[in-house]
Amino acid sequence: MKQITRQHMRRIGFSLLTFGSEGEETLKYKIPAVLVLVVLSVALALAQTPMNTSLAPAGVVSGSFSFTTIDFPGANQTRALGLNDNGDIVGTYRDSSGVFHGYLLSQGNFTTVDVPGSIQTRVLAINNLGVIGGHFLDSSRVRHSFLLNHGAFTIFDFPGATATILQGMNDRGQVVGGYVDSSGNAHGFLMSSGNFTTIDHPGAAGGAEGGTAAGEINDRGQIVGNYLDASGIIHGFLLIAGSFSAIDYPGALDATEPNGIAANGEIVGRFDDNNGTEHGFTLIAGKFSTVDFPNAFFTEAIRVNEAGQIVGSYILAGQHAYLATPNPIRKPRLD
Repeated sequence: MKQITRQHMRRIGFSLLTFGSEGEETLKYKIPAVLVLVVLSVALALAQTPMNTSLAPAGVVSGSFSFTTIDFPGANQTRALGLNDNGDIVGTYRDSSGVFHGYLLSQGNFTTVDVPGSIQTRVLAINNLGVIGGHFLDSSRVRHSFLLNHGAFTIFDFPGATATILQGMNDRGQVVGGYVDSSGNAHGFLMSSGNFTTIDHPGAAGGAEGGTAAGEINDRGQIVGNYLDASGIIHGFLLIAGSFSAIDYPGALDATEPNGIAANGEIVGRFDDNNGTEHGFTLIAGKFSTVDFPNAFFTEAIRVNEAGQIVGSYILAGQHAYLATPNPIRKPRLD
């Protein structure tokens, strides 16, 4: 049985939305016998609590945002990983026992999201229809993906995969992410109308130390993701109608990781500089701008909505989620 550490997952492109800085894990994967599509009609256990936020000082390296810190009440770590145009936010938090849970933050109230029977749940996406997506560990520590549509869970696995990791989805029901095959190789995938397609960047190193991951898909079918080349450099990509375009932040040391793309084409992600500091970025009409939470030494930008709002996390006296709202609110036009 193959063991995959968080560092390995980072190298094969699952770093930001899967494990990132959430703490060390060693995961054991085994091959599911068949594709699993199980609908569990269960209601969410609503554990709603008021939003615990604080307005941070305004200011970024480039651009103008107002930052709001988001901490799940009682958690020792919180990340924001999904955002829709209605302002709903989803993500993960770690409780005092070290267990990871998903959450939904809507209209100022938190709701915990746990897949029934799971030992860890992470939520990474929410579309404008309110459908939530993520992945979880079962009692055998096998990682599966799920969709939660207004109380009904659908569990799925890429056929033959030892781990399936949903990363993003759109309003058309299309899902992207990554999976690990039986040989330990990482690939991206697209699931559309129940059918799976593998996504492999031609420049990916392949093998146990390389691979491709798809991060998000917008309503126009445009996909962003990243891959590891033979030199150990992580590059971003934009995939449109089967054609890859490179996304590399100018001057990045060894990693550019696009994580989100809005329908208007705005892309967000993170990169590391020559000092090893990690920054968030936006990419609009070919122009990069950095996004840094004030005074933090680590900032990641994960999702962006049509109003230009961004969610992600930062490290400053612990790891916290944030919502960055541009001043004034903007709505970029379609290409």
